Amino acid sequence: MKCQCGGEFELALARNVQQLLLPKSSPSCHWCCFGVKNLMAQGLGGDFFDFITLPDGRQVVFLGDVTGHGLHASVVMSLLYGFIHRACLKSCSPLETVLETNQFLQSFAERSQKYDHFFSSTLFFGIIEPQTLEMQFINCGHLPPMVRRDKHLYTLNSTGPPIGFFENPDIEMRSFRFEKNDRLLLYTDGISEATNADNHMFGLRRLSQLLMHNEDNYLEFLDRIFAELKNFGAPNPPQDDCTAIIMDFHPFLAPVPRGQTLPE
Repeated sequence: MKCQCGGEFELALARNVQQLLLPKSSPSCHWCCFGVKNLMAQGLGGDFFDFITLPDGRQVVFLGDVTGHGLHASVVMSLLYGFIHRACLKSCSPLETVLETNQFLQSFAERSQKYDHFFSSTLFFGIIEPQTLEMQFINCGHLPPMVRRDKHLYTLNSTGPPIGFFENPDIEMRSFRFEKNDRLLLYTDGISEATNADNHMFGLRRLSQLLMHNEDNYLEFLDRIFAELKNFGAPNPPQDDCTAIIMDFHPFLAPVPRGQTLPE
């Protein structure tokens, strides 16, 4: 019998490297509270996300889900994660960034008809202006993020196909203006499509009801989502990668100069 120690070590190393890519904390700012929770199906996988503060003060948030999960998805995820970071430094438009990322994936897909479908991903990419709370966004085939505003629910629906499939995809950029006390939930299909032993799906309806009828703070709400998955009977570790991002909005406050305090 062959020893698998080498293979197990390599997988553990791959998991550790992937975790180094993903952010360990969310931004600290004066206009929003960020929270994120991620659970990979096999310890590594295809979900990727980050929060990038641009030099002009605008805030990038993105969440994507590479086709498949496991080791091959983690490789494509790493490529995408690095490319998007680099693209953000030279582009101020979500549309330009996403189109460049699509071309990047296409360049790999063209090399092999056997593996081309692995070089594809859903992607939600938004840039928020803190002073107006207006977000320009692209949703390439990703499940629609949800916005809770008082008793109303808004969805940020798809504006184009998943990236990597088409050379010249028809992608539209849209905008959404947040208001005080809005809560934004971004998530991957590992949450909404989780199934229990009876083969029932957790579903978008259950997730939206949880969003609309929960008053926990943003970090407690993240824990509540994953607790509800457990109560529902979804397996742990999950069958697919699970990621949830929460953003709670409040009025813009200019940064306080060092040595001063906020007025009461």
